Amino acid sequence: MRRERHPLLRGGRGGERKYSHTFTRGEIQLLGSVCETILPPLPLNSLEGEEDQPTKAVESFIKASGSQTPVPDQVAEILAKRDVKEIALLVRVVLWLLGTRLGTLLLCGSLCFCEKWPFIHNFSRISLEKREKVLQKWSTNRFLTPIRCAFVFIKVLCLFVFFSTVDENAVNPAWEAIGYHVDNDEDPSEVPKKRPLEKGMVETMHETDSTLVHSLAQKGIKATLDPRDNLFKIECDVVVVGSGCGGGVAAAVLACSGHKVIVLEKGNYFTAADYSSLEGPSWEQLYEAGGIFPSADGGTYILAGSTVGGGSAVNWSASIKTPAEVCRDWAEDCKIPLFGNPEYRSAMDAVCLRIGVTENCVEESFQNQVLRKGCENLGLKVDYVPRNSSEDHYCGSCCYGCTKGNKKGTDSTWLVDAVDHGAVILTGCKAERFILKENKSGSKRAKKCLGVVAKTMTKNITKILQIEAKVTISACGALLTPPLMISSGLKNHNIGRNLHLHPVAMAWGYFPGSNTELKGKSYEGGIITSVHKVVEADSNVRAIIETPALGPASFSVLCPWESGLDIKKRMVKYARTAHLITIIKDSGSGNVRVEGRVNYRLDASDRGNLRAGLKQALRILVAAGAVEVGTHRSDGQRLKCKGISEKEVEVFLDTVSAVEGPLSLVENWTPLTSAHQMGSCRMGIDDKEGAVDVNGESWEAKGLFVCDASLLPSAVGVNPMITIQSTAYCLAKKIAESIQKVPF
Repeated sequence: MRRERHPLLRGGRGGERKYSHTFTRGEIQLLGSVCETILPPLPLNSLEGEEDQPTKAVESFIKASGSQTPVPDQVAEILAKRDVKEIALLVRVVLWLLGTRLGTLLLCGSLCFCEKWPFIHNFSRISLEKREKVLQKWSTNRFLTPIRCAFVFIKVLCLFVFFSTVDENAVNPAWEAIGYHVDNDEDPSEVPKKRPLEKGMVETMHETDSTLVHSLAQKGIKATLDPRDNLFKIECDVVVVGSGCGGGVAAAVLACSGHKVIVLEKGNYFTAADYSSLEGPSWEQLYEAGGIFPSADGGTYILAGSTVGGGSAVNWSASIKTPAEVCRDWAEDCKIPLFGNPEYRSAMDAVCLRIGVTENCVEESFQNQVLRKGCENLGLKVDYVPRNSSEDHYCGSCCYGCTKGNKKGTDSTWLVDAVDHGAVILTGCKAERFILKENKSGSKRAKKCLGVVAKTMTKNITKILQIEAKVTISACGALLTPPLMISSGLKNHNIGRNLHLHPVAMAWGYFPGSNTELKGKSYEGGIITSVHKVVEADSNVRAIIETPALGPASFSVLCPWESGLDIKKRMVKYARTAHLITIIKDSGSGNVRVEGRVNYRLDASDRGNLRAGLKQALRILVAAGAVEVGTHRSDGQRLKCKGISEKEVEVFLDTVSAVEGPLSLVENWTPLTSAHQMGSCRMGIDDKEGAVDVNGESWEAKGLFVCDASLLPSAVGVNPMITIQSTAYCLAKKIAESIQKVPF
C-alpha cells in the first residue's frame, strides 16, 4: 500500500501541464532537436554484445527520445525558473542561430550541407547521425566556448528531466530498464506521522496579510501592522536566519536559555510522512536552486539544503568529529582559542549525543561493500563512519529526506528543543537585509544591528516583515550569509571570500549482476558507512574516499556524454555501477558575493590531491572486482579490467587527472561537485583576518552574529556537520550569557 504524500513532494502531474517560460514554439522545436541528439531513439539491436538479452523495458528505453513530451518544455521551464539570465540568454542565442541556415553553417560547418537548393539545412533538418557529430565537436572544442557551455547546460537539463520526470503513478518509464525503483512500500503504521515542530510553526504559505498577526500572537509573538510603512513589525529577543546545522543549534541553545527566539527559514517544513524519495520533486523542494546550482564557470555543481533543517535534513548522515589536527591548526595558526579548549571537545560530545550518533553499521550497501572489499584486498585501512541514525538504518534516500524518520537532523532534534521552549519558526521567509543603525555606545563597531527585514515567498502576504531583536544571528550557510551581509552594507573584505567547497571528483566501476558476492544496487542502503583515508608517507591525509548518493537523474548528469548510444549503455548499467568519491581539504578557495553566483578554482596542490584520490579510488574498484572502471572526465576515460595486469592498471592510472573547470577553457575537463561549503565569513583574531571575531560577532555591527559553516577558518577535510553544530553550540552559549546585558 502506497501512503499519500505531501502535495509539494508528489510526482504525479495529472492533466495538461502549463508552463511559464517564454520560449517560442520554434525555440522549443530546436531545443527538442538538440535533446533528441543527446538521447536519441536507437535501433533495437544497439545493445547487442552486452551482458543480458534486452527485456521489453530495455527495448522501450532504447527507442525513447530526449525530444519526447514534456522534456524540451521542462528544460525551458528550468532555464527560465532558475533566473540565471546569462545561461538562458546563451541557450536562446544558440537556438536562434540553429534556426537559420547561416547560423547553422557557422555552428555546424560542412555537416549541414545538403545536395539540393539552398544546399544548407538548419539544425533540426540535419540527419540525426550528423547532429550527433556536431554535438561531439561542441563538447570537446574549447575554442567554441559559448557553444560548449550551452551544450553542457542543455545536456545536463535534458538528462535530468528525462530521468526524473514521473507520471501520475510516480513512475518514470525508463526506470525499469535501468533497474531502478522508488521504495514506497513502507508499512504506513511504522512511518512517523507527527509534526514535531507544529506548535512552533507558522507556515507563511498558509497565511495572508489578514491572518499573519493573529497566527504569530497565538505563538506568543508580538506583531503589529505599521500602515505608514506597509510592513509588519515583529518583536523578539533573538532572530535566527536559517534552520540548518548552525541555526538549529543556536535556536535551541538560546530558547532553552529563556530567550524568545524566532527562526526564519526560506524553505518549507516536511516530515517523514511528506517525503516521496522522488528525485525530481525532492531536488526542487529541498535544495537550493532546485539542486541545479553550477559555479559561474560551470565547472562545479553545488548541493545545499533549503528546507527546515537545512543541510541536516538532506545530508548523507556522516557524523565525523573535527579532526584533532584541524582543531590544532585553528587554535594555534589561526589563534582562535575555542578550538583548543576542552569546551569544544565537550560540545562535540553533547552534539553527538543529541543527534543520536552511532558508530557501527549492521548491513552495508552495495557501494560501501565495494569500498570495503577493495580496500581489504589491497591491504588498505577502511573505517566505519559514525552516523546520526540507528546502526541498522538501511536507507539510500536520506538525501531526499528520510522517509523512515530515522535520521536525526536539526528538524527532529535541536529545533524540537527550541519550539518546546517557546521558539517560533517562520517558513517561506527570505531575509533581505539586516537593520543596521549607527552605534553611539562608544564601541569599536560603527554599527548596531537591530534585527532583519524579510519578505515571504508567497503572494498572499504583500507586506514586508521587520523583525526587531536584541541579537541577530545569520545562519543561512556559506552561500547565502555573505550576500546577505553585503546587501546590508557591510564592507569587511573577508565577507564572501575564502569560500571552501570540499571539491569532489568521482570514479566508477561496473559490477555485473552475476557478481553475487557484492549484493544490492547502487542506490540502496546507507549512503556513507565506510571511509578510506589516502595518506602520504608522512601520514598527512591527501584525500578521503567515501560513497555518494546518485539517483538516475544525478547519475546521468554527471556521466560523460560521448554519444547517444554510450549514454544509454551507461544508464542500462546504472543499478550495478558503484561510485567512489574523492573529497579533499581544499587549499584553493573561491568567493560568493552575490546570491547564486559562486566563483571557485582549485590550486595546484588541490589538483594533485584530487588526482591521488582518484587513482586510489580506481585501484580500489579494480581490486573489488569491477569489470570496467573510469572517471567522469569529458572524454569518457575508462578501462576494461578483464585479464588486465597490475602494470597495465598503473599505466592507465598515469593518465588519470582531475582537470577542473572552467569547462570553457579545458579540453578534457572533469566536473566537480560540492556538498560542503565553508569559510566565506571566517572567524579571525582581527578584522584583517576574518569577517567576524572569535565569538562569531561581526567586526562592523554590534549584535550581529554568524553561526553557520561560513565562519569556519578553513576547510575541515571531513563531513562538517559535527564541526558546524559544535561551533554553533559554543558560540550560542556565549551569546546567551551576554544577551542579558543588551537592552531591548
